[in-house]
Amino acid sequence: MPPKTAKGRARGGASPAQSTNGRRRSPEPRLAPLGIEIQRFGSLRLAPIALASTARSESCRVLNIILADSMILYALYKKHHWLVMGPTFYQLHLLFDKHAEEQSEIIDLLAERVQSLGGVAVGDPRHAAELTTIDRPPNGAEDLPAMIHRLLNAHEAIIEKVRDAIGRTEKSGDWGSNDLLMGDVLRTNELHTWFIASHVVDLPLVEG
Repeated sequence: MPPKTAKGRARGGASPAQSTNGRRRSPEPRLAPLGIEIQRFGSLRLAPIALASTARSESCRVLNIILADSMILYALYKKHHWLVMGPTFYQLHLLFDKHAEEQSEIIDLLAERVQSLGGVAVGDPRHAAELTTIDRPPNGAEDLPAMIHRLLNAHEAIIEKVRDAIGRTEKSGDWGSNDLLMGDVLRTNELHTWFIASHVVDLPLVEG
């Protein structure tokens, strides 16, 4: 009767090797069990950054709310980038994509800040959808004025939360989050609002 290792190889299984530390090694993937959290959302791990845990916890909470809204806004921009129609299609097709890229950068900065504070950043769009206060658009295509109106509402909702978070992080002394919110998130959203709102000013394309 052939040895077990040869029998295993005959079946297509790899023969494990013995490592120097006594553990058996194998080229087979080591799949982990799913759904086991090593850190719960809303909890904090140690972050020796000379900032009280209460301040870090509050900052993570407000940053995650803004992060969730920003993920939804990014998705809105991509949706409108694909579905926009009309005489200004080309300009808005490019503008919506540019704003989406800049919102993507904000998303990354916000998520990394939450992680550096010892929290867990919102990472799943389905989780973001549970946290956001931005209205869900229809699954189909809307006309251009409705698209822009929806984007302006989303930006204003985010800006309102950002202004509140700036005050909270200033009070708690979380200057890193405060600088991010003021220097990147607020200014970018204000700039996007200006660009988008300018497209619905009632002016003729050409003066006669």
